[in-house]
Parts: sequence; C-alpha cells; structure tokens
Amino acid sequence: MNIRALQPNDLESLLALYEHLHRSDIPLPEHQVVTLTWRELMSNPNYRYFGGFLNEQIISSCTLSVIPNLTRGCMPYGLIENVVTHTAHRNKGYGKSILAHALESAWSSGCYKVMLLTGKKDDATLRFYESAGFDRHAKQAFVAKPAF
Repeated sequence: MNIRALQPNDLESLLALYEHLHRSDIPLPEHQVVTLTWRELMSNPNYRYFGGFLNEQIISSCTLSVIPNLTRGCMPYGLIENVVTHTAHRNKGYGKSILAHALESAWSSGCYKVMLLTGKKDDATLRFYESAGFDRHAKQAFVAKPAF
C-alpha cells in the first residue's frame, strides 16, 4: 500500500471510501457545500487527510488535526478521526499502517500527544487501536452532542 496526503482531486474517492465507515450516516449536503468544505480543509495545513492506495484505488484513510496549544510549552496536540479501511481490505495491516503514518506526521509536527476516539465498543476494535499504539486507559473521554 502506498500512503500519501490526499489532494483536492481525491474528494470523490474519499467519499466513496467513507461509505465503509458507518452503516448509516447523516446525508451529505449539496455537492457545492461538500466541495467548499473540502477546499477549506485542503487549504489549512493543520488538517491532514491521509490515504492508503492499492493500484491507484484508495482503500484506507484517516484524518489528523494538529491543534495549536498554549500549554505544554505551546506544543500542539493531535486528534485522529475517520479511520476507515474498505471492507474488502480489512485485517491486512492497512489500517495500522495508515495510523502509523498519521502518528509520524503528528510527531514530526511536535505534537506532545495524539488522541483518537471511537464509538465502537467491541474488544477487537479496541485491541486494534491498542496494537497501533493507543492506550485506552490513559484518559477518560467525554462527548457532548447537540439536542436535535
């Protein structure tokens, strides 16, 4: 698998891969809104989208946000989201490779930590993230969502 930063022309491929992220999701808004959001993300160096490719097809991806910080000596921290591997390519090490790439990017940017949240509760998923270098016991996560 070849891993690289995603480029503006990778949007459609990434959206197709995201169909393997959640069984159901909130529908995307009109394409113009999606495109404007993608342009904003691509223009900010603190948002990094990585893709793993086999034969020019994206099969794995994750997002790293590098967040500036006024504590810890002004060292930034990272947040990884939207970790996904195409269902036909799971359990082959691709997800772990994309996470290793994202962590290396965070460490080279001076991040003092990287956080990752998952809504999955099954032990296999939790062991996967631990095998990729994350500690599920290091912190307690809390999530708030708006009432609809």
